[in-house]
Amino acid sequence: MDSILRETVAYTNLSAASILFITICGFLLPMILVYPPVPPLRSEALRETHTKLGLEPGESNLKTQFSPEHGPDKSKSPKIQSLWVYPVKSCRGIEVTKARVLPSGLMFDRIYTLAQLKSPFPVGLDSTDKEKSEHIWKFITIRQFPRMATVQVELWLPDIAKQKRKGFRTNEAFIIVRFPWQEDGIRGALSWVAAKLARGWKAQPVKEIMLPVDFPSAAEIKERGYAFEQMTIWNETVTALNMEKDLPPELARYLGVSNKLGLFRLDPARLREVTRCAPTKEVVGYQPVTGLQDAYPLHLLSLSSIQEFSKKVPKDDILRDLDVRRFRANIITSGGEPYEEESWKSIRLLPGPSSTADKCEFHVSCRTVRCRLPNVDPDTGVRHDSQPDKSLRTFRNVDEGAPKSGCLGMQLTPLFGDAKAGGGMENLIEVGMPVQILEQGEHLYIPQ
Repeated sequence: MDSILRETVAYTNLSAASILFITICGFLLPMILVYPPVPPLRSEALRETHTKLGLEPGESNLKTQFSPEHGPDKSKSPKIQSLWVYPVKSCRGIEVTKARVLPSGLMFDRIYTLAQLKSPFPVGLDSTDKEKSEHIWKFITIRQFPRMATVQVELWLPDIAKQKRKGFRTNEAFIIVRFPWQEDGIRGALSWVAAKLARGWKAQPVKEIMLPVDFPSAAEIKERGYAFEQMTIWNETVTALNMEKDLPPELARYLGVSNKLGLFRLDPARLREVTRCAPTKEVVGYQPVTGLQDAYPLHLLSLSSIQEFSKKVPKDDILRDLDVRRFRANIITSGGEPYEEESWKSIRLLPGPSSTADKCEFHVSCRTVRCRLPNVDPDTGVRHDSQPDKSLRTFRNVDEGAPKSGCLGMQLTPLFGDAKAGGGMENLIEVGMPVQILEQGEHLYIPQ
């Protein structure tokens, strides 16, 4: 009898404990799902006071880029199909419907670049000037570090309506840089659980970096410990602000950069002068400049040309389609004949009847000489061994100024009619604007 009584009491206690456990779980689980006990990401905090710039992938104007409607058709005049800015050079871009054209290119384009410190030997305090000169920062791209293609970039602009509701006011815009990262061991497991709780079952652990859009003030530079240093972009050495203090060490490890990693931006008052194939100051009324773009302020590419060239590119499991995003252009057009843009010398973009965009002109400065960067898949960061670079060199070796190199796309320099009169130099362009060809002629690339 005693044993039966003990078993009954034990079963009753177990049942009570189970009921208590289920009750607690039933109460806590919804609370955890609605209010996860993990700190919010910086982008989640910005959502309360800012609005994210750009189109979501499902809204892209390039969803139909492989369709015959964008193929060669001389009966269709060229028009803007898609616009892109790349706030961090070689990282993911942001597709927009409108963009402001400045002398240096599109607003928000190539504000930052990553760079690695390269030296053939260690440099000490007592090193000679010659030794120090060989110890220099060099910009990096997805050509060397293809994982850069998977680094997400968002641009958040202040939203007055949201800020008014929050009783908060700021004019600052911010860039969010996000990359996947999970630590080893228990910390990694906890971050994995936290990501699922906070952002859904498919979410993965990430790290975010928040960067200012505006150039830091002298006080901020001193407070943050930033420094002006020499940095090389292609064959040009510039003085730029190194903001490496804002980079977490995990980013270098994720990208596979073994050298010291820096984050650079140019002072807007010290932009790079553009010469070579660009128009002169005497002709256009201002000195053409650019920021951290490769050489010229803007890059234009035609879907008609891409589709025609794609026919000559061998496809395989790694390269199934030739996505125009591989070429990282700012302005992507649709309509017209393949490669007809190579005959343009100057163009005008025309606003529609009810458009808020501006009529604006561009000097078509030269062809875009391609490197191996388009070999990298813009979604996966996987680099193809040879394509489309090999096909570019074989079928698009069309400029005597760049022998043995493939060319695709055109480099643009913005023109401002009021520049000579000291007028404003800013225009607004948007998707759908027709392209009017003002002048045609031959091009000859002038190398750096």
